[in-house]
Amino acid sequence: MARDWKLVGLAAAAMLLVGWLGFVTHPVACFNGLNYLREWLAGAQNRSVRVAGYRVHYVVQGPVGGPPVVLVHGLSGRAEDWLSLAPYLVQAGRRVYLPDLPGYGRSEQPANFSYSVRDEAAVVVGFLDALGLRQVDLGGWSMGGAIAQHVAARHPERVHRLMLFDSAGIYEMPKWDLRLFTPTSPTQLDQLDALLMPHPPIVPGFVARDVLRVMNRNAWVVRRAMDSMLTGQDATDALLPQLKMPVLLVWGAEDRITPLSHGEAMHRLVPQAELDVFPGCGHMAPGQCAGQVGPAVVEFVTQ
Repeated sequence: MARDWKLVGLAAAAMLLVGWLGFVTHPVACFNGLNYLREWLAGAQNRSVRVAGYRVHYVVQGPVGGPPVVLVHGLSGRAEDWLSLAPYLVQAGRRVYLPDLPGYGRSEQPANFSYSVRDEAAVVVGFLDALGLRQVDLGGWSMGGAIAQHVAARHPERVHRLMLFDSAGIYEMPKWDLRLFTPTSPTQLDQLDALLMPHPPIVPGFVARDVLRVMNRNAWVVRRAMDSMLTGQDATDALLPQLKMPVLLVWGAEDRITPLSHGEAMHRLVPQAELDVFPGCGHMAPGQCAGQVGPAVVEFVTQ
């Protein structure tokens, strides 16, 4: 019996060692696994659908038959970016759809796709068609906000309410180093974190190295998307005044990527819009400040 317990102890120690080595060598994969576990525990389902010939992965949660909400992530983002905010909508009885845009998350990365805001917006409309969603409450974060604006302006019958979170869209050249969105060193990664959030956490070296490895693998998609946005061809300055549906603008007061002045400019262009500003929050407000943002979003979609 003592020998058996010793074998159990050795097996447990070996499993812990293997787990630790896996975390040290591939921390990003471990963090992803934890996020997928969070989704599963929350009752979310992972599915995929073909849109314009591309495989689009999405997460869906909430009561079947509940009013649909579609949330579109930003540049370098993915469906899991909404994990902190989505539960507020689910608890309010909404059926929440979180697509990974082509090129991001667990969706296909087609080499022949432009990754422009306009073409990603066409994919979002195709996503609605593929799932039979005739009209939704649509939200977009950062670049996803610009995509959502294109959908709402060009297909207003498909959007009941529009939510824009620290959104891109209006044409203004960024005042920060554009290379930081494809960082190649721990120093650049720290600088990017400082742009994204007011008080960034300290990232251990082994985590930073793995993050850089993953970001380098996807950098070509990000660069293609940014190059397209910088032309101004998909700027939404002229589209925003066309919006007639209720619009909620959610902004982190300390956003340095799309500063509050962008939100204020959008507010002027969309007279019926509501602008909610959250002190102490940056560009990551829908995630890091979900406790403040969530109730405001629920109030907007249920009013």
